[in-house]
Amino acid sequence: MTQNIDYHVASPEAVESELGQKLERLRLSKNINQTTLAREAGVSRRTITRLENGEGISLDTLIRVMRALGVVDRFATLLPDPTTRPVERIKLGGRERKRARSKKTADAGAWTWEPESGEQ
Repeated sequence: MTQNIDYHVASPEAVESELGQKLERLRLSKNINQTTLAREAGVSRRTITRLENGEGISLDTLIRVMRALGVVDRFATLLPDPTTRPVERIKLGGRERKRARSKKTADAGAWTWEPESGEQ
């Protein structure tokens, strides 16, 4: 039975635990034991155990394990492609955005004359 979590409000630890459980279920569905997966990923069996228990691993290890499980291509859907915004591209005259700007507030540009001390 799978438990769905709300990724918007879940703690990083809860998300890590959920991802570890999903990777464990994927490994088991492919009938691969931890030792074999560890060898194919180039990591220790203890690292696989830590991953599946949500105890923290490096991004490098996650990539290696996902590659060994044959699902590394899922990273392509993890983040949207920022270059596919045609309206933004038109505003920039076909150029790519290089920097981010802070959002302007209504009165951020308001300027008032402050008299120097002694002036009325």
